[in-house]
Amino acid sequence: MKDSLLSNHMTNSPTPPRFLRSPLWQYILWLCFGTFLLASIEGTGIVKLTFQDLIHIPKQIFYVLDRMFPPSLERISMVSKAMLQTLEMALIGNLVGIPISFVLAMFCARNLTPHPVVYYFVRTLVTFLRTTPSLVWAIFLIVAVGLGPKSGTVTLMIATIGLCARFFAESMEEVDPGPKEALISIGASRIGAIFCAVLPAATPAFINTALFNLEHTTRSSAVLGIVGAGGIGIELMVSIKTFHYDEAATILIFVFVMVMGVEQLCAWIRRKVLVIS
Repeated sequence: MKDSLLSNHMTNSPTPPRFLRSPLWQYILWLCFGTFLLASIEGTGIVKLTFQDLIHIPKQIFYVLDRMFPPSLERISMVSKAMLQTLEMALIGNLVGIPISFVLAMFCARNLTPHPVVYYFVRTLVTFLRTTPSLVWAIFLIVAVGLGPKSGTVTLMIATIGLCARFFAESMEEVDPGPKEALISIGASRIGAIFCAVLPAATPAFINTALFNLEHTTRSSAVLGIVGAGGIGIELMVSIKTFHYDEAATILIFVFVMVMGVEQLCAWIRRKVLVIS
């Protein structure tokens, strides 16, 4: 009986088409993407590379590498001071930027913002700070603040605000609203509920974001000196422009050691702090 009903149902139901026809807008979208891809290949000039160019590139790379080793230690004191300045810029940029990020995050979190207008205004501001490249901020701040580590520190502070405020806000939005609503229902103030329920639950995410940002700003601070914003970048640029590749090798080794040291330190803090919390 069931077999006969199933066979009748399959006989009466129309068979689906073998291939689903895509709407016209998808074809137009793929056509635009293909056109842009071809234009990009032409615009980058990669199609103009000849076989001789491809052979010449590795030769130039090996020529530079040959002149980089052994690394020079003649200006080790200046390089060390510039490296210390780079670390100081990253550290102060984080120490100043993270508290500001924390305050802005409470205004651009959907579950904590006092008004939708405030939410969209602060969210737009944070997005603007985050999407503008650090080198662009450094160039602008050199005019406003002046050459040297001051402009670099303010640049890293702005980069910290743009990144941390966004992720702090998302961490607070992901917190279970139950404890906060329970506290408010028994008479707690809104501010008190935020500090007693929302923030403690989001603290591990805050710590992880802050440590990740410290790693990110440490890497960024190493190149800000290229535009005159202080740090080791100015030493690297001078060494390359004057064809002292052995000094450039020393600087690159210092940068590698600095970044790896900060990453290992942050990993150790994560293991210690997040496990305890």
